Amino acid sequence: MKFFKELVSDDNDINEKSFVGVISFFMMVLAFFVDIVTGIWGVKLVVEEFIFNGFLMLTSVAFGIATAGKIFNKNKKQENE
Repeated sequence: MKFFKELVSDDNDINEKSFVGVISFFMMVLAFFVDIVTGIWGVKLVVEEFIFNGFLMLTSVAFGIATAGKIFNKNKKQENE
């Protein structure tokens, strides 16, 4: 509970964009794992393409924004020094 309270706080050390990206990535990995297991059992797992693409885009954008934020913040710190 304390983690979630800190996550939504304005004063925290957690990068929310990276957190969302990691959760989305693990959801994609879980879907792959379940697909493999159900394939071994001979059952077809139907994952709609738009759902998978949504997780893919969310992961890509979250990590891209987090990386861009680090780069731009690093440039601002160098200019200030």
